[in-house]
Amino acid sequence: MPQEPSTPHEPRTKGERTGARILDSAAELFARSGFSSVSLREIAAHAGLTHAGLLHHFPGKEALLLEVLARRDAADAAKAFPRVLGHGTPEPSPTERLRLLVEFVARNSRAHGIVALYAKVSAEATAPDHPAHPYFVARYRRLREQLGALLEALFATADPPVKAEPGTAAVQLIALMDGLQTQWLLEPDAVPMEALVRDFLGRYGLHVTGSAEDSAPGPVTG
Repeated sequence: MPQEPSTPHEPRTKGERTGARILDSAAELFARSGFSSVSLREIAAHAGLTHAGLLHHFPGKEALLLEVLARRDAADAAKAFPRVLGHGTPEPSPTERLRLLVEFVARNSRAHGIVALYAKVSAEATAPDHPAHPYFVARYRRLREQLGALLEALFATADPPVKAEPGTAAVQLIALMDGLQTQWLLEPDAVPMEALVRDFLGRYGLHVTGSAEDSAPGPVTG
């Protein structure tokens, strides 16, 4: 399945390109079969490497899983929250960040692999002893904080101002997006994720102008 590099920059060295190929293979296999059912040898073979060659880049399957998850989040955060990551570029306006959020949803509607990966691994990671449990706890905590702050800014500048509690709306929005992804995986044609997220935002008086589909990148799974 076509993939877009999910790191904030293109791999430059031979080692970086090999690492990216391993991550692409791991993302595809984890999404297809779940973390627990995939072996490092299977990932290595899929990436065209020996088991020893994979271990040269990643010390184990847990480290590989966390890197697969983190690189996509890093790429998205670099677009929507560059100042938070210290990239030195101005942070987009709240309106632009809302547009980017809808763009991410539109992109995911063409990215079965990464959506399946997050759905499967996040469910597995509810077990406290799962290697990705701390990652997802921190990820949802960060999402609630960032989206709560974004909605607070948008609610305050709306005309008229929105009286809803932004933290509650952020939790609801995250739950909506995750739930839509699960339904979309089961029946894609019946669940237009972008349109339904736009509808939810519109109920708070937040309207995203333009089509995120027009500016979103091509199909991605990693």
